[in-house]
Order: sequence, then C-alpha cells, then structure tokens
Amino acid sequence: MNDTQTPANKYDGFTDEERDAMKERAKELKTTARRGTRAAKADTESEVLAKIAEMPEADRVLAERIHAIVKADAPALTPKLWYGMPAYAKNGKVVCFFQSAQKFKSRYATLGFNDQANLDEGTMWPTAFALRELTPADEALIGALIKKAVS
Repeated sequence: MNDTQTPANKYDGFTDEERDAMKERAKELKTTARRGTRAAKADTESEVLAKIAEMPEADRVLAERIHAIVKADAPALTPKLWYGMPAYAKNGKVVCFFQSAQKFKSRYATLGFNDQANLDEGTMWPTAFALRELTPADEALIGALIKKAVS
C-alpha cells in the first residue's frame, strides 16, 4: 500500500462499474442461451433501444445518432447488448459499440471498434473515438467508418 492508499480506498482489482458491466454481460449470455435456436430471430434491437432510453440525455442523444447511422450505413449489422452497452454484430461477433460516458464515469462517450471491424490500415489505426457531440461532418465520418468496418 502506498502513502496515498488507506484501507478504505484500496484498489481491489475491479471498480464497481467494471463489476456491474461483467454482471450485465453474464445476464446477456444467459438470455442468449435461453433463447437457443430462437436467438437469431430475437428482437435484440428493442433491448438496445431500451438501454439507450435509460441513458442520461447527453449520452442518449449520441447513442440514438450512432444507432441511426449504423442502421442506415450497415443494415446487415445486428443490434445487441454487449456488457450492457449498445453494440452491433456481424455473424454474432461485435464489430462496433457505443459506451456512454456514464458507464465508467468518464468525461466522454466512446464509439469503439473490435478486431472484427475491417479498419486495418498500415501498421496502426484507431479503434475507439471519444464523443462529446456529433456534427454533420462527424456523422459522415462515422458512417464511412461503419461502412468500411463491415466491408
């Protein structure tokens, strides 16, 4: 324990927010398992929209725009929850996701891409973007990234 840590604020490995995200993921996996062969037909978009509706206004506005962009530019992606966040999958694998600022008490929301996204360019490329608001230019860039990610 260093000089700034006391028993009351000792870090034990995971934050409360990280533990909550893991619990949400476990719940998502149980739900998917219960659906069985019906999983492909399940209305996971309504679950995503419900999660977006629960977000604070600033995050909700961003998440609604991201959802609309993904639906317009990559309709083949399936909306689903992933660690309690809106995510978009291809063949069951998450390609991109939206993380609200509230999720981990961050100062900005995040649009992230997993390794399933076809964004490889050279030897280094971004896989996550901080979002505070979306301009029309930002939305156009996101649309282009989403299209490239699923190409």
